[in-house]
Amino acid sequence: MKPDIQFRSDIELLIQSFYQKAKVDTLIGHFFTEVMTISIEEHLPIIYEFWSSILLQEGQYKGMLIPKHLELDLKSPITKEHMAKWQELFYITLDEHFSGPIAEDARNRVEIMGQLMLFKIEKSRNKNSIL
Repeated sequence: MKPDIQFRSDIELLIQSFYQKAKVDTLIGHFFTEVMTISIEEHLPIIYEFWSSILLQEGQYKGMLIPKHLELDLKSPITKEHMAKWQELFYITLDEHFSGPIAEDARNRVEIMGQLMLFKIEKSRNKNSIL
């Protein structure tokens, strides 16, 4: 049986493994290799903080998740297909390494984040919208 997510090192393993897949994916890889304004090495600690904050309640994430993705969308539109691929790769990576209540919480949060992100992106494309 696979362990559940319990420690920051588990978060780091999950995120590093996910990004290894995402960077080379033909559908979403360009977001991580061409579109992002910071290097993946700068980005990873931010993502560790984000997931540690929401899954382990021990991170210090103070970023702005939605606005950063809206900036990406302006450079290269994020579609439902992109979000579905992101979710699929995250689920695959999660299932490769972890099982348990916190891993299931991560799965649920990815689903909710995907929906919220697409909603916010679509609203931002409407010039009359206030976010």
